[in-house]
Parts: sequence; C-alpha cells; structure tokens
Amino acid sequence: MTRIAAVLVTPGMADAAPPGVDPAEFLTAMAEDTYEMVAGLELVRPVILSAGVPGLEDIAWPGTPVLRIASPADAFAALPAGDETAEEGVIVSADAPDLPPLLIGKLFRELGRAHLAVCPADGGGAVAVAARLPVPGWAAPDLDEPDAVAAMRRRAPGPRMVATGPGWHRLRKPQDVARLDPGLEGWDNTRALLT
Repeated sequence: MTRIAAVLVTPGMADAAPPGVDPAEFLTAMAEDTYEMVAGLELVRPVILSAGVPGLEDIAWPGTPVLRIASPADAFAALPAGDETAEEGVIVSADAPDLPPLLIGKLFRELGRAHLAVCPADGGGAVAVAARLPVPGWAAPDLDEPDAVAAMRRRAPGPRMVATGPGWHRLRKPQDVARLDPGLEGWDNTRALLT
C-alpha cells in the first residue's frame, strides 16, 4: 500500500514565535522538525504543502515534492501529489514539531475501519487528519475548525466514518511553547532556536 504524509505550512503558524525569536525562523524550524518526523516514517512518501510560505524547498530532502496550494482547504485535493497509486494520505499541521510518529501510525491503522481518522488538537482543531484516497468532498478537513471532529462527523454521509486517535498539541501562541517536552526526541531545530 502506498501512503503519503503531507506537512501543511501556513504563514499564521509563525504567530507562535516567543518574544525575541524571529517569527519566520521559528516557522521554518517547526516546519522542518515536523517534516523530518514525517520523512522518517517507514512506507510513507513525504510531501510539503505550502499555503503561502516561501522557501520550503530548503528544508526538503532531495526528491520530496513541495507543492503550493491556495489555501489549507486544498490540502487533500493536492494529494496524491503525482502518485496515482497512493491509497491513503495524512495531512499534518507543521506547528506540531514534537508530534510522536506513533500517532501518525495510529491514524493510518484507524483507516481500516473508517474513511477519516483525526488526531484532535488540545484547545480545538486537529493536529493531523488521515484519509483514504481520493478523499470525498464531504471529508475536506479544516485543521483549525474549533471542533474539527464533530464538524467532520456532521458532514459524513453515515455513522462511524470518522475515527479519532489520541490527541496532541499545536503551537499557536507564544505561551504554547511551554508545552514542548524536552524529554521527547526530535524537534531539534525548534529546540535550537529556543535555547
């Protein structure tokens, strides 16, 4: 089975930069950490989706597509990103630099029984959404929708089409940086900016 994991990067994610840290550098560091986690997953092809953030080619490994999309709503439509054999895809918000890769694996596992699988974000929205490809129109997720899971379930044409996995946090405001766990591996670029 071919799977695609796409890191979604938007300009607003720079708003989480703490005082004294350049917002553009902070956004790039978060995006790179999230991308490196996704690129390290086995049996998954990484993609970066830029919704108005330039220069993301600089953080991509050779061969990784960096696709420009008009808005976050176009994220799933951009998949399978030139790979017509892809059967499943996940969109991961770039403002979760310390997201454990295990949580992405759990979303893919949930697709065995549901059309969509969501990693809810603390405080509302979603950290990641996985789906079978191609994604039906009702399933287009908005990662910033306050109650993303409930909204997707309302739009679903039947019951049990939207599963949830364990939740995680996103960095949306400067004070959210305190949620980063120094004991977790990864997020090296973000960590370097904050120390």
